[in-house]
Amino acid sequence: MSDLPTGRVSFTLPSRLLVFGQLRYQQEALGHPVVQISAGGRFGGPESGRELSEVWGAGMMASEGIGALLRGIREAAGLTREEQAALLQAAQGGKWFDPENLKRWETEKRLPTPMWHVLLAECYGRPAEEIVRAIVVSRRRRRLHRLIGEEAREEGSAVDRRKFLGVAAAATGMAGLPDIAEARHGINAGLSTSDGGDLAYLDGAFERHRGGYRGRPPSEALGQIKADLDLLRELLGRPHPAAVRKDLARTAAGITGLVAIIQHDRGDQRDAVGWFATAEQAARESGDRHMLAWVLSRHAMVPLNYGAPHAAATMAIRARAEAGRSPSAAGALAAAVTARSLASVGDREGALRAVADARAAAARLDSVQGADTWFGYAPQKHHVHLSQAFTLMGRTREAYVEQESALALTKSPSVMTRALIAVDRAVCVRADGDPATAADLAVSAWLQLPAAYRDGLVRSRVESLCRSLPGRPGSTLRDALTSR
Repeated sequence: MSDLPTGRVSFTLPSRLLVFGQLRYQQEALGHPVVQISAGGRFGGPESGRELSEVWGAGMMASEGIGALLRGIREAAGLTREEQAALLQAAQGGKWFDPENLKRWETEKRLPTPMWHVLLAECYGRPAEEIVRAIVVSRRRRRLHRLIGEEAREEGSAVDRRKFLGVAAAATGMAGLPDIAEARHGINAGLSTSDGGDLAYLDGAFERHRGGYRGRPPSEALGQIKADLDLLRELLGRPHPAAVRKDLARTAAGITGLVAIIQHDRGDQRDAVGWFATAEQAARESGDRHMLAWVLSRHAMVPLNYGAPHAAATMAIRARAEAGRSPSAAGALAAAVTARSLASVGDREGALRAVADARAAAARLDSVQGADTWFGYAPQKHHVHLSQAFTLMGRTREAYVEQESALALTKSPSVMTRALIAVDRAVCVRADGDPATAADLAVSAWLQLPAAYRDGLVRSRVESLCRSLPGRPGSTLRDALTSR
């Protein structure tokens, strides 16, 4: 039996953990003991008077993990975490970098994935190999502490010898040669059990991203999600208990669905369809029918907005079937998208029935289901969908009412929503026999639109209106579209 020195948390190690010799805690970094193993002289034991790092070569055992390394360099430079994050942002061409991500690295609640290694090396002035070694030390320490905790709780039970030997070798650095550290890092990610901190972070990231654009252009929103996709991919490659796997699959469906929505809004139809297919697969694995209904409803908007309304109607009807009869945002959205799809193919009676269903479903939603997020069905969103449905049916009086209701509920940063409502109004004015005023309304909305929003969905709607305008009104709008 061996106890930790005074001042550290004490626990007892089972005797079988002494297979390689005595576990000796020599120093502490970041409040975590660094393990060295002496083996009675076989690897330069106590009688040799040399440390293991001298025997195995300098640099083959890092004394600190990635958190201490990054924090130490930053503090030595006199930088705050926000200032360091700004440097990282500048180094990647101005793409947003969240200071909270840096905090998670410094506290080792999360470890940098391979996509960040070169950037960290550049920004912190260290060789990439040193960054990788520090990450390997942190990951090794996590695994060793997890094993020790398991052994302390399960003393007296049989231990898989191969598992222990593998972790012990990792703890000593025997498998940590710099030239294979990158490969070993990836293998560890695949073999280790799920990290609760990473799972909790990803769940929180899902909550943050689902709030909608909040005044950000689609490309910026996509950039902020991208970093979390790497963690998602890593987590999906690890083994998990069945219940955890279902929760992770649901989170994966939500995050990949958000990426699909953004790609749809940017006009990248092919990529949007691919991401929606991934989201559908994840939703089915999760067993959450409302998540599946939401994915299918959102997916239906791709063919609906880009010229395949029959396919959209088929998918929207599938979404309604998955949503079932209980009140849900997904069910209300599915009914609204069905109304728009049927209106687009000329089935006015079917569209009006779907409008009535959408209204009834929206009236039954609670505050959570009716929240103004990408996963909620807020009143403003409801009026936007009905505006489009009535516009497509040529029922302009009802469309104008829905547009006014939507605008009254639309917050100022909702740039895209305001533009889409303006285009609907212009289409209604055109249907009422005033193409010149319709062109003026569309030109005004287009010119007020920031450049970051002048692609994808908004452009598709304006171009569709442009094709319906005769003579001079059509030319006026066409000139505005080409002026950029």
